[in-house]
Amino acid sequence: MAKTKQFTITVDNHPGAVAGIAKTLGDAKVNILSLLGSAQGTAGAVQLIVDDPRRAKKVLDAARISYQETPAEAYDLPNKPGVLAKSLEKLAAKGVNLSSIHATAAKGGKKAVIVYTVEAAAKAATAIA
Repeated sequence: MAKTKQFTITVDNHPGAVAGIAKTLGDAKVNILSLLGSAQGTAGAVQLIVDDPRRAKKVLDAARISYQETPAEAYDLPNKPGVLAKSLEKLAAKGVNLSSIHATAAKGGKKAVIVYTVEAAAKAATAIA
């Protein structure tokens, strides 16, 4: 388990909105490890996990990009059928309600990564382990 920060940025839904955020962070050598974006109508939201949350905050602040920062946890899981379900069942059994979740795995890769935020972070501290 790795404790981290998730940055949620509200954006206008137009071409280049997410590219601008990625460029701002990339130019400052902040690596985006995970990204989830969604849009509905004229607005959208982007959730980011980065390699250096402290630097990301400074960069976003300097660029005047508003964000919400939320504690998050990231787990490496074996990239096999059913592993995600078992991990999520452990969280549910402890009464953990997820606020957000995103996961990814490269085709043929040996591991997957799951990132989530919860309503009560303390409950989740040892739920998957």
